[in-house]
Amino acid sequence: MSKFFVGIDLGGTNIAVGVVNEQYEIVGRYKTPTLAGRPFAEIVADMARAAQAAVADAGLTLADITHVGIGVPSTIAPGTRRVVFANNLGWVDRDILGEFGKHLALPAFAANDADCAAYGEVLAGAARNWRNVLMITLGTGVGGGIILDKKIFLGGSGHGCEPGHTTIAMDGEPCTCGRRGCLEAYASVTALIRDTRRAMAAHPESLLGELCGGDPEKIDGRTAFDAARRGDAAAAQVVANYIHYLAVGLSSFVTLLRPEAILIGGGVSNEGENLLAPLRREVRETAYAGELMPETPILRATLGNDAGIIGAAFLGCQYE
Repeated sequence: MSKFFVGIDLGGTNIAVGVVNEQYEIVGRYKTPTLAGRPFAEIVADMARAAQAAVADAGLTLADITHVGIGVPSTIAPGTRRVVFANNLGWVDRDILGEFGKHLALPAFAANDADCAAYGEVLAGAARNWRNVLMITLGTGVGGGIILDKKIFLGGSGHGCEPGHTTIAMDGEPCTCGRRGCLEAYASVTALIRDTRRAMAAHPESLLGELCGGDPEKIDGRTAFDAARRGDAAAAQVVANYIHYLAVGLSSFVTLLRPEAILIGGGVSNEGENLLAPLRREVRETAYAGELMPETPILRATLGNDAGIIGAAFLGCQYE
């Protein structure tokens, strides 16, 4: 009898749900806005409703589902599997599985969303030929997951890891976690937008103003890259600085972990080789003994938003 699993990718913008079969294929989907300012219980209730809608989209019933996995932008406490601190949602010490169980009587598991994305890429995406992989997601924040021997690395305490909150600049830019100088504060889309706005203000003659119609609020993560491709010097400096800070973090991770590969996901990864080629070069030049050790491949993740869904769906298998 075929098995089906539900994966929920909880983001600050959307709740994306998929029903996944044993071949890692998504056979049913549903997506709804998170509306992150709402009470915790309302959001979890919407997650359960979205799961039911995805199951219906797959032509199945809840009786056909083996378990549900939830990827959350938070550290997850070992044992209790409670949300420890979802800084982008404002959640602290929340019983997400207990709340979810009020709506759906199915076995449920929770893990960090970036861990889920990394797990999904190792199961079915760009990293399926490797067992030891680091994945970094460049979105509103900077997420990260480490896969060791095809399993999510949770560390000695079971709380996992937060590569995006590694300090790369002492007393640097403020981060949403309350600290300063985190990789997230320099390599997230949020940081890229901030630095693009600063460059636009400092260089009113640049293409940056033209591309956003003179409205800084219309700047997005593509603006600096688009202007840089058209030869704009101010934009090129924004892009170079962004890649440099990301490379600072990645070269340290290479020195520490020596993964078989590093995957880059999230919205900025859509820049492809405009991002990856200079990033590889700088990481190779700055990692410890980079010219003497085997080069760590840095690749674009291939599953997009589906990675988190697939990885979450198979969390129950991870903990078997």
